[in-house]
Amino acid sequence: MRCPICQAEFSPQATDCMPFCSARCQSIDLGRWLDEGYALPHAADPEDDETPDDNWSQEPSNGTGKETK
Repeated sequence: MRCPICQAEFSPQATDCMPFCSARCQSIDLGRWLDEGYALPHAADPEDDETPDDNWSQEPSNGTGKETK
């Protein structure tokens, strides 16, 4: 099997860090996720392109439940 980080060939039975060859490669991979070096693909939401509801165009509320004038 080949390690996805260092590309070294290793035996899966020889490591506790599957699918990595060592704890070092496992830590490198975790660091890449935490530093946002990797990202999951984002599927566009069709509703993102829609226009907002009419209530968004009203004046903001003053927090009392009554509209401001």
